Amino acid sequence: MDKNWMKISFIYVGTVIGAGFASGREIIEFFGVYGLKGIIGITISGFLFSLLGGLFLLKIYKYRIKGYNDLVGRVFGGAFGAALDVIIAISLYTGFSVMVSGSGAIFKEELKMPFDLGIITMVALSFVVFLFNLKGFSFINSILVPLLILGILFTSIYLIISVGFNFHDYDVGISLTHKGNFFTSSLLYVGSNSLIIITVFSSLLPLIGNKKTVILGGVIGGFILYILSLSILSVILLYYPEVATMDIPMLKISNYIGSNYRKLYAVILWIAIFTTAIANGTSFVSRFSNSRHKVSIAAIFCIASIPLAKLGFSKLISLIYPIFGLIGFSILIVILAVL
Repeated sequence: MDKNWMKISFIYVGTVIGAGFASGREIIEFFGVYGLKGIIGITISGFLFSLLGGLFLLKIYKYRIKGYNDLVGRVFGGAFGAALDVIIAISLYTGFSVMVSGSGAIFKEELKMPFDLGIITMVALSFVVFLFNLKGFSFINSILVPLLILGILFTSIYLIISVGFNFHDYDVGISLTHKGNFFTSSLLYVGSNSLIIITVFSSLLPLIGNKKTVILGGVIGGFILYILSLSILSVILLYYPEVATMDIPMLKISNYIGSNYRKLYAVILWIAIFTTAIANGTSFVSRFSNSRHKVSIAAIFCIASIPLAKLGFSKLISLIYPIFGLIGFSILIVILAVL
């Protein structure tokens, strides 16, 4: 049986999970602020991740899309397509910069090492992966994503067994996030990941052998994201008053298992950051895969992320994600309707 569906699922999870997700910051921003209603919001987003992921991959397979520039040209064409190409490039750059910033935060707060060293480490390792295009990207995700899944599930299950289902039921979402309610917030959350999903999925044609592969890859990848986000929300609701305003709430929560486990979760979080960083960067660099200047473009892309990364992790998430959420969700719906 073709096992590429598993590679696609892991790429899907690795693309979305990122710094904001695994740190718990995104989950608080989009769902935790609604208390138990956030569980409904996460269920909606999980359903959408599976449905839209599967449908979008079917479109890639059916029309033999060879990259996001090919996709944008077919759907939008002309001047609007060119403008959208620029928007996507900016979103990939900012998304990569958020992950680079997250790496710096972990080095500073958990490893007691310079913030800049965390930035340089992420940039350097990402650059190496970019040189190997889709093969390197797929290989890294196949190794690291299973570790992410195990780490997040263990943290959630251990603490729920220890503490019980003693959830704090807050509902202050409107006043804190300006995202409306748990339903609109779930749409924005899927939207905030849509641009990177579109660009990454557009490059996966070499892994797609048949319809079964794309359906399994998209649906199972979306389901895994649902289980992981529900796991993180569950433990956040156990400790909500203590972690609601923290940049990296899951590190505080993992400390309840033990200080050594906190260090291990910091590694898990860094892995999550790395998988999403390379998803953004690989998509950007693959746009220029036929260019003889590809290596130089990859290097410039990496170096250019550093100034934006220094703005700070939580500030970047709160500013950038909602904006690209609305844009990304709209583009995804148009693509599915037109193709």
